[in-house]
Amino acid sequence: MARRLTSALLAGALAVMPLSAAAQSDDTISGDKGTDMVVDAVVMRPLGLAATVLTVVALPFTIPGGNVEESARELIVRPAEYTFKRPLGDFSDDGEAGR
Repeated sequence: MARRLTSALLAGALAVMPLSAAAQSDDTISGDKGTDMVVDAVVMRPLGLAATVLTVVALPFTIPGGNVEESARELIVRPAEYTFKRPLGDFSDDGEAGR
């Protein structure tokens, strides 16, 4: 049941997100800022949260390689910033679009 709901939400999100040059010119993905905000809140933020939490599991495997700080920055800090710091509906990496 949960798998069907996830698939339906993902299919719906993909259906409302036409990636065209015209849509990109006004700093939106779908061409409508409201739609971008809904897709961000319903699909992207939960996925970002899951990515942030799941990558904590990989962190202990970086200890023998000695790259804990770099791995933590790339696997935890960057996804957490993308999930929690950027404005709703802003899909840019830097969080500056739409401001």
